[in-house]
Amino acid sequence: MRTIGNLIAKLIICPIAVVIAWFLFPIDFAYFYQPIILGVVLAIVGRVMERMLLRRETMTLALIADFVAAAALVYFITPFFVGGEVTFWGAVLTALLIGLTEIPQHRALVKDKREEVIA
Repeated sequence: MRTIGNLIAKLIICPIAVVIAWFLFPIDFAYFYQPIILGVVLAIVGRVMERMLLRRETMTLALIADFVAAAALVYFITPFFVGGEVTFWGAVLTALLIGLTEIPQHRALVKDKREEVIA
């Protein structure tokens, strides 16, 4: 998965994860586009953080940073949407779901970086 491919994957996966969280966890939106916008914001912030933090040696640190940033963004951005409400645990569970989607993406990115160094 190359760099642009990872961004596209994030732009698809993060909004889907937030929509799923909307139905499963204590997070509420008034309109369907709101969790999609939040997911796009999470994808962009997550990609920037990956560029700064993600190395083979820092995979765990990058995952923890993604989790903390996602929880904070969900908790603080959701109330700005009309009818948007989230509990602390709703934000944490949503961030956990997003973090679970990040694990295979991080592994693929680190593998691609190793292959680029070898080539």
